[in-house]
Amino acid sequence: MEKTLDVICLGRVAVDLYGEQIGARLEDMRTFAKYLGGSSGNVAHGTARQGLKSGMLARVGDEHMGRFVREELQRVGVDTSHLITDKERLTALVVLGIKDEDTFPLIFYRDNCADQAITPEDISESYIASAKCLAITGTHLSNPKSREAVLTALRYARKHGVRTALDVDYRPVLWGLTSLGDGETRFIESDKVTAQLQEVLELFDLIVGTEEEFHIAGGSVDSVTALREVRSMTDATLVCKRGPLGCSVFTGDIGDSLDDGITVKGVRVEVLNVLGAGDAFMSGLLRGYLNDESWEQCCRYANACGALVVSRHGCSPAMPTREELDYYLAHEHEIPRPDRDDALNHLHRVTTREKAWPELCVLAFDHRMQFVEMAQQAGADISSIPHLKNLIWQAAQEVAQEADLVGKAGILCDGTFGTDVLNAATGYGNTAAERWWIGRPIELPGSRPLRLEHGNIGSQLASWPKEQIVKCLVFYHPDDAQALQLEQEELLQEVYRACCQTGNDLLLEVILPKTDNPVAPEVADGLYHRAMERLYNIGIQPDWWKLPPLTASGWTQVDALIESRDPHCRGVVLLGLDAAADSLKAGFEASAQSSTVKGFAVGRTIFGEPSRQWMRGDLNDDTFKTAVKANYQALIDMWRQR
Repeated sequence: MEKTLDVICLGRVAVDLYGEQIGARLEDMRTFAKYLGGSSGNVAHGTARQGLKSGMLARVGDEHMGRFVREELQRVGVDTSHLITDKERLTALVVLGIKDEDTFPLIFYRDNCADQAITPEDISESYIASAKCLAITGTHLSNPKSREAVLTALRYARKHGVRTALDVDYRPVLWGLTSLGDGETRFIESDKVTAQLQEVLELFDLIVGTEEEFHIAGGSVDSVTALREVRSMTDATLVCKRGPLGCSVFTGDIGDSLDDGITVKGVRVEVLNVLGAGDAFMSGLLRGYLNDESWEQCCRYANACGALVVSRHGCSPAMPTREELDYYLAHEHEIPRPDRDDALNHLHRVTTREKAWPELCVLAFDHRMQFVEMAQQAGADISSIPHLKNLIWQAAQEVAQEADLVGKAGILCDGTFGTDVLNAATGYGNTAAERWWIGRPIELPGSRPLRLEHGNIGSQLASWPKEQIVKCLVFYHPDDAQALQLEQEELLQEVYRACCQTGNDLLLEVILPKTDNPVAPEVADGLYHRAMERLYNIGIQPDWWKLPPLTASGWTQVDALIESRDPHCRGVVLLGLDAAADSLKAGFEASAQSSTVKGFAVGRTIFGEPSRQWMRGDLNDDTFKTAVKANYQALIDMWRQR
């Protein structure tokens, strides 16, 4: 049978709730970050990030957490066709904390949970046969029902020549050996657990575990004795994880020392969080194993994956991508603190983005000052502005459907007058492909030097959905007075660091400050190029740039700059500045050959005049929407014809 998958992961899949206050007791945590979790879920996620075609075989609940798990796996390309929705049980939860480098309290909420309820009937023989490898975690051997499902999958794998891998994944609490609240204890001797593990060791081609996990599998607290006992029951390749010392691989007889195996040392890093390191190790190991690379190279991948994850918060989100891992391996001795290396952290940020936007047609109505001015001029109450913005949002939705903008539609809207719009747009669409690009401004309108409308950026972003893009407009000239330049740059750096911390994209809009003397287009090209170059030089790498139209040669310079400084930049969207349609058309055409200009984010050209007429009472809601739709559609046509 054709092998369409590299690996199918069968075992625990859950939601991790990670305490965000490092150093606090779990009792004292105030806030938690939500991540995909569970050993098998982490491995499916981690191997997908390493470029393998992974599948998840498990159950999740028919609720928000189950849908979260499914969507998180799908985002990285994991096949979820056999991730079953359980109508009677809830998705498992794990609550975790980071007290210090040795203390990681955690509680498993797995009472009658969905993934543990998997049955032999859930196992499709053809699905197992479609993979190169079946990866099992040991926890599912602890329950009679899930154990039988695992054995069924292993029989199918053996029948169809599918490699089998076991991550011992020993958690005493999940075998009923500790109190329910003691998820932190990693080892307790148990003849019963040892016997149940040894019954199945012969069914595996690869067995991976820490020294303590081999102790439970081998029935001895002496590592060499335990490994020899395991070897007496299986011909599998044994990979023993040794923490900071790296790992040792045994393909044949066990010598007198762990170092007698193929021993590959890892790079020492500062440990923030050991939770998930084993799953990262397994993900890297499987990358090499399933690509038939040497055991030395497999272990280099595995050790490096583990090192990166222990230096970060969370399990699945900390998993490196293939590009990131290869970069780290090429520079590992130069990066003692991965969590503090700017280049590596930037690579992790930009290669783990959840959605690509190859083209964008954005309706920008995040204006605040301009709407207030229009209302005052028309004698309208500013309390009508939120309703007007809702009408613009409705018009945008209708145009997106009529113009087939799936995956290309976006809005820029503010939280001052457009909170209802932001709430409606966030998560809008039945699938990830249908989601809208949503930008939200933070600058105080018209401020120079730059000020933020609602104060500290960290406090603002704490309540923002990750889906919303931070839009920051700065009036910036590369020849500004030094004090002004440094003041604005310091705030921009703070905004950029905050976005890196929260995971929100940053759209940096740069506009030259107005002067009495118009600037020639060729001169403006150079000034914008210098402004961008300066911002790159001080460490700001925005996900998006928002710029006014430049000349064709200006875009050639911008393309070259972005390619050299941040080839992962999502690109540029063109702003409108209330320009006439003919002027925008010329700007669109000048950008036609640019590799970085991905679309437009235009507002007043679309809604300006209809809004003034609506506020004067010359247009009702329906005729207003009709006018906005016509202008938006005309701009989309102009963009497509450029």
